Amino acid sequence: MQTWKADWSTGDRRLPGRGESERKTEPGVKTDSRPGKSRRSPLQTLYNGDQTQLEQLELLAAQKSLHGRRELLEQACLSHTRKRQVLSPEDLKHLIVDDKHSLIYCYVPKVACTNWKRVLMVLSSGGRYTDPLSIPANEAHVAGNLRTLSEFSVPEINQRLRSYLKFIFVREPFERLVSAYRNKFTRSYNTAFHKRYGTKIIRRHRPDPEPEALEKGNDVSFLEFVQYLVDPRTQREEPFNEHWERVHALCHPCLIHYDVVGKYETLEPDAQAVLRLAGVEGTLQFPTSGKSTRTDGNMAARFFKHISPFYQKKLFNLYRMDFLLFNYSTPEYLRTR
Repeated sequence: MQTWKADWSTGDRRLPGRGESERKTEPGVKTDSRPGKSRRSPLQTLYNGDQTQLEQLELLAAQKSLHGRRELLEQACLSHTRKRQVLSPEDLKHLIVDDKHSLIYCYVPKVACTNWKRVLMVLSSGGRYTDPLSIPANEAHVAGNLRTLSEFSVPEINQRLRSYLKFIFVREPFERLVSAYRNKFTRSYNTAFHKRYGTKIIRRHRPDPEPEALEKGNDVSFLEFVQYLVDPRTQREEPFNEHWERVHALCHPCLIHYDVVGKYETLEPDAQAVLRLAGVEGTLQFPTSGKSTRTDGNMAARFFKHISPFYQKKLFNLYRMDFLLFNYSTPEYLRTR
């Protein structure tokens, strides 16, 4: 597999606009989608002297400013990780590219990624789509509808990472995990997940399973799911599925310098901030969720109530880096001592 030294591994701290004309544009890479016009890129809007906009963005974040989140992430990376010097195309498959608006978005399942993909389909479709909610959820996830960074050449990858606004949305790790379990193992329509993962989980972690359970895999308990996740054999056999893979393993936030770290807990104002930076705030609105059964801390606490301290501790250690990197506190309901 092709790998290369990541010249963005420490983050490009040069401000866009300073010496920008001195950089050579890679062949085939458009810096502006509108010929003859020089538009302000989202990255320039964020970093270059638009104080009024910066002040507005900082007010939008519920607990920390967007700048503060970036700084916290950077400090956590310095404190808790050893930086890899190479990335492969496989590592970049979750980074969606919108050349028209100079955006790179790393999608994380169970963190509003369906709606973000819908938004990016509208932004990059050239008018084919106008309303995100008119795009069926399954169509938003079709491979090929959106370009990923892994599809570009190495020079094109580096050019985009230097000059595009890179953003990510994260979520409290255990709330995301419970949401993934509820969606993939308690919904009757997810037969593919039941067959692919449920049968394996039941075979490995359920004493004396019924033949029907072994065949269908559609009644996996949360405890069995947790046992599967912390079992050392699981990751030796294959990588985690993206729905429960750790965010740091999907998006590499200690190698790729994300300009905006949005949070699911403040989704609407943070999404609005990204759309404002992209210059489309007035023409496009981020879809709001109408779900009344959204997984929150109280619901996660109910699921963890019947998980022993032994497994709670193992699971926390497994997801510890996501808690540290994105400044999430250890849940009060955990009994890990």
